Amino acid sequence: KSLSSWLENNNKLNLSNKLTTMEPTQQHNIYQEESIDIKKYLFKFLFNWYWFAIALAVALSIAYLVNRYSEPTYTISSSVIIGSNEVEMGSINALISELGMNRRRMRAEVVNEIAILKSYTMARRAVEQLDFGITYISIGRREIAESKLYQNNQFVVIPDSTFKQRNNYPIYIKILSNKTYLLEINDQYNIKQELQFGEVFKHTDFHFKIVLQDPENFDYNASLSNKYYFYFNEVNSLAKQYRARLSVEPNEERGSILTLKINGFVPAKMAAYLNKLSEVYIQSDLNEKNKQAQNTINFIDEQLQVILDSLNRVEYRLQKFRSDNQIFDLSQKGNLLMEELKNLQNRKMEIEIHNRYYDYIQQYLAQKESYEFIVNPTSLSISNQTLEKLVENYNNTLSKINQMGAMANEPTPNTVILTQELANLKKALAEQVKMGKNLNQINQEELNQKISRTEQEINKLPVNERNLVNIEREYKLNNELYTFLLEKRAEAGITKASNIPNNKVLDVAMPENAGMLTPKRSQNYMIALVLGLGIPGAIILLLDFMNTKIEDKKDIEKNTNIPIIGTIGHNETHSNVPVYMDPKSGLAESFRALRTNLQFVLGSQGSKTIMMTSTISGEGKTFAAVNLASMMAMASKKTLLVGMDLRKPSLHKIFDISNETGISNMLIGQVGIEEIIKETHIENLHLAPSGPVPPNPAELIETPQAETFFNWCKEHYDVIIIDTPPVALVTDALLAGKYTDANIFIVRQKYSNKHVFELINKIYHEKRLEKMSILVNDIRIKKYYGYEYGYGYGYGYGYGYGYGYGYKGKSK
Repeated sequence: KSLSSWLENNNKLNLSNKLTTMEPTQQHNIYQEESIDIKKYLFKFLFNWYWFAIALAVALSIAYLVNRYSEPTYTISSSVIIGSNEVEMGSINALISELGMNRRRMRAEVVNEIAILKSYTMARRAVEQLDFGITYISIGRREIAESKLYQNNQFVVIPDSTFKQRNNYPIYIKILSNKTYLLEINDQYNIKQELQFGEVFKHTDFHFKIVLQDPENFDYNASLSNKYYFYFNEVNSLAKQYRARLSVEPNEERGSILTLKINGFVPAKMAAYLNKLSEVYIQSDLNEKNKQAQNTINFIDEQLQVILDSLNRVEYRLQKFRSDNQIFDLSQKGNLLMEELKNLQNRKMEIEIHNRYYDYIQQYLAQKESYEFIVNPTSLSISNQTLEKLVENYNNTLSKINQMGAMANEPTPNTVILTQELANLKKALAEQVKMGKNLNQINQEELNQKISRTEQEINKLPVNERNLVNIEREYKLNNELYTFLLEKRAEAGITKASNIPNNKVLDVAMPENAGMLTPKRSQNYMIALVLGLGIPGAIILLLDFMNTKIEDKKDIEKNTNIPIIGTIGHNETHSNVPVYMDPKSGLAESFRALRTNLQFVLGSQGSKTIMMTSTISGEGKTFAAVNLASMMAMASKKTLLVGMDLRKPSLHKIFDISNETGISNMLIGQVGIEEIIKETHIENLHLAPSGPVPPNPAELIETPQAETFFNWCKEHYDVIIIDTPPVALVTDALLAGKYTDANIFIVRQKYSNKHVFELINKIYHEKRLEKMSILVNDIRIKKYYGYEYGYGYGYGYGYGYGYGYGYKGKSK
């Protein structure tokens, strides 16, 4: 009773306020801006807690498996310092450097050094010097997890160096004891063989033996899998893999320090690669410097060999001449002429050396593909700053190209730029050499004239003295040239011995400093937590967003201003008249509340005519009409239930009454009004069945007999409940509306579409029906609402019969 009283008072208050404040002509925007109801979704999530629990359990399980069985990957780094030529304080170069004009060249050098470090040539040299030829992998006890080994494996494979092994094909072994192991090669080979450690295995594609690292201290553990597999690596592909995984970045603004990083599975192996790469890189820089010094030594050796032959011949002639002619010293005049001629010959010798150097460069440039370093002119005391700078730039550019391995691999943007720069330097060198040779020719002609005049003076000396002067002149010339070249060779040798690389290692890579990249255990669990909670939540929100059915009271209030006159719960019985079968049920209470609310709509006038309709079939209007009429009759009101659904009659089935004669017969004058009125098994409730289905229902409702019928009914009954067809399908209900005092539209929770309010609002605003209200049918209040959220009642759910008209909804 207290619940019934609360329901009635609550609905009375709401309905009274709405009827008082609402204007019939008020326009309603069915597309109001919606606000998010946090509480609604919170309780909806709580109601579907088991989906979150399942999703969370699955996501966390996947995260655990990923963390447990995925092979960890690490990152490790080292750093190198790029050397730079220091400039003297106060010099023009220092001033330019301070003004920042040097920075672009510095950046270019850094980019070049990065390209060298990441080149294929560097990677291949490093790999070739490491024991990366075979990859060892340990298999876990459950044969799920795998881990790569390096230097800590219990056995080692010794391949036949003269045999070409098949690369990248797994060979499985299982250690049986400290003496034997089981070897398996699957797929096309199908080999399974037990072998002794140290025994040679021969096959068409494989030739190797396996030895145990420490057989004396080997401890066989039966609880472990003791399973491994290995495969042979191809150097070319291995170099490409490590080259692709390496990253080199400057970590200072000036970029003088480069950080080398690489990712992989075995920290010790990655550290070994980075350290070897740094070593190869620095040694490569030193080798390039030594090549330049060695080229200088080779060039001087060639000249020395020529000079030594000439010197030996002249020395022999000088000794023989003195012995034959008994002349050992020159006169004073002869000495003066000899000294003057020697100076001229020395100057000529310098020009000859220059010309030989220029010839050497011309021959070098004439070669189409020459990648040897050019001897620096300063090593031969050739003073030509322009030529010296060109040669230095040429050698530096060639060094970078060689280090990048451009000759052995496909060109890169850096090598293309450097190759073009090299071509431009060759052209500049050719022009400079041409100018130098022209200048030497002029100087040489001038010297020849001076030498000729001096020789004429020498010709005036006695014959023997004159011959001695000529021989000594030639001897001293060759001897001084030989001594000069020996000095330059010694200088070149010292330079080579004292060469140090411009670059050096700042920090070596250490396995203990490796950082784990994957799996990121905490992050994986966090992602699993987010996905486990987010996916079910997103699905629930998406389903709610895409749902166009009426779910709760707010869906009605947002789409129409028409008052809600009541709510009806779910019919859990098998009766179509549950209010009569169980008058104390919650469903009966909801119809009592509806009956009470109708008093505010109908007022205190005499007979009350109430029409029950809906927009589409299956919304439960017949069920509501039958039970409302039954509730009115049970309240001692003389009630008539009128079946105006002339198209698909159903009321007679509920009360088990014949439908042979009914309203359709009366409207065409076949029978009188009193002949169609039938008593039901409910006291005070009479039924006017629809009768046979006519071909023109709408036209019959507009006849004068229909008006006469409703006037007669109002005189003889306290309440008249009219059951009509859906208004969205036919106009019968609208035609019958002119005889009614109240019109109730039935909407059904989770069945009626929100768009039905477009039609209801149109009828309401066009005033085609008076005193319209909405009755919400078939309410199921879910636990997630948690409070009076839906329509305010926790009752069950019910329907009347279905109605057809193109629909197949089964009534309840």
